[in-house]
Amino acid sequence: MSTALWFILFFTVFSVVRLGLATLFFWAVLPDDDHCPNCDAPTIRVQSRGWNLVMPWFRTSYCMECRWEGMLRHTKAPIPPVPPTRTAVTASRRAPTAPR
Repeated sequence: MSTALWFILFFTVFSVVRLGLATLFFWAVLPDDDHCPNCDAPTIRVQSRGWNLVMPWFRTSYCMECRWEGMLRHTKAPIPPVPPTRTAVTASRRAPTAPR
């Protein structure tokens, strides 16, 4: 093989490995939750057809407090508890009835 082909092959592999390592480092630095990295406020998810198509393992987010926008990891947030219904609240407030 010629020297020029080895040169191109080496720098192509070097660039791909470097890009992969930079992506892994970027993924490791991102926080695990859905809070803003700047102000620690909760963020909202924003649909971005381009970024979500290119990198589906990240989610595009927007912070309404400091107006930060960027990418975060997908979170497995627990489902928030359901507030009690009106009938359950009124039933618990009733006076106990006398036993028969």
